[in-house]
Amino acid sequence: MLIDPARETGQLTLLTNAMVREVTTDAEGRATGVSYIDTRTRSEQKVQADIVILAASACESARLLLNSTSNQHPNGLANSSGVVGRYLMDSTGTTVAGILPQLMNDPDHNCDGVGGMHVYIPWWLHDQHDRLGFPRGYHFEIWGGRGMPGYGIMNNIHTYNDAFAGPDERPKGGGGYGPQLKEDYRRFYGSVVGLSGRGEMVAREDNYCEIDPDTVDQYGIPTLRFNVNWSDAELQQVRHMQETGREILRSMDAHVFGDMPTEEQDYGITMPGEIIHEAGTTRMGDDPRSSVLNSYCQAHDVDNLFVTDAGPLVSMPHKNPTWTIMALAMRASDYIIDQRNKGTL
Repeated sequence: MLIDPARETGQLTLLTNAMVREVTTDAEGRATGVSYIDTRTRSEQKVQADIVILAASACESARLLLNSTSNQHPNGLANSSGVVGRYLMDSTGTTVAGILPQLMNDPDHNCDGVGGMHVYIPWWLHDQHDRLGFPRGYHFEIWGGRGMPGYGIMNNIHTYNDAFAGPDERPKGGGGYGPQLKEDYRRFYGSVVGLSGRGEMVAREDNYCEIDPDTVDQYGIPTLRFNVNWSDAELQQVRHMQETGREILRSMDAHVFGDMPTEEQDYGITMPGEIIHEAGTTRMGDDPRSSVLNSYCQAHDVDNLFVTDAGPLVSMPHKNPTWTIMALAMRASDYIIDQRNKGTL
């Protein structure tokens, strides 16, 4: 979105097919540019820079910093605190769905161009956390409609044959082939409604990514390994998502798919990283002993190094973090311009 306006200034050089290996530094430990692999030739190249800004995504920026070791930065660049890679967060998630009989046998209509239901339920119990037993909130994203039919939905419908028996008592649903399959699809098309919950994860130091000492990618660059688990706070939050979603659907006379996930099933929570909202690996803060960046996304240890992706976030919003990332990046950009004009950077 922002590449074209930048190119129009005539001051942007765009390098493609470049896989950055590390941030290079000088004898004083300040950033001097980056080293990268040309993915077409597999040769190593370097770019020199007065200021280096990483925005490779939370985990990849942490990977670059941890791979950028030197005498001045033996534990990785900007990592005197030991916090790079730690406090890794993702959004929690789970989904509830069901069939609404009142939407069955809906007349054909064209939904081309409709990207979802455009319905959203924000967090509504922000003042009741003591009663709920978990500290953070979540929202529901509603989905359904008349998108491309899928056989997986018909398999769910098969469970409810008795509920949808026709006038001749022949079960309606279950898929199959031929005219029966077509009849099932026409009858149930557009009748499924789902609620996907997305919630806040609590930042914890013992959730982290680190360099895997035994694995490199195809370009010879050491990769990350992950040590991340949900705490009871996230599990209780998702339990509430499941119970609330089922209550909402049943209040609409829906036939809900599946049983309530049990505690042994972690209440149906997604795997860490599945929602791909990774954040927090280069957290900002005022104390260099417990944070990587200051409030302008500038590294405490290296004043000409900035990180402007989701890494600086110290908490995980239950919304998508993109606009927060862009706001912080804009503030960091304004700060860099101001400091350059003052001659201090």
